[in-house]
Amino acid sequence: MKIAIPSDEGTYLSQHFGKTLGFTIFEVDNGHILKQEYRANSFTGHAMGQHQEHQHHGPEHKEHAQHSHNRILNALHDCEVIIAGGMGRRLVDDLTESGKRIILTTQLETRKAVELFLADELKSDKDSCSQHK
Repeated sequence: MKIAIPSDEGTYLSQHFGKTLGFTIFEVDNGHILKQEYRANSFTGHAMGQHQEHQHHGPEHKEHAQHSHNRILNALHDCEVIIAGGMGRRLVDDLTESGKRIILTTQLETRKAVELFLADELKSDKDSCSQHK
């Protein structure tokens, strides 16, 4: 199984999923971390300079939001779990609909978050952002 965590440098969780510089990907099996890699973020709207894409959160913008999240869904297609410091409600919904398990946490260290997850001690302890400030 692979776990994706937004992180600017690979060690600490980024608090804004869309603005993160990259993703630390942990490959785990049987309760152990097997491998760790870092994927640069070249696929979120903010990373691509499309700052306006998430300013519309009404139901009339659902189709546009889904389309904009396709790049994220494709880039993290091989990850079953996403652990993040925060993300918008539409992204949570789209990732969940694509079969991803989402955990939003206040835990700051990527490796510690995965270790807690593997020990079944990491629970979502914060809500998604309804809007980014």
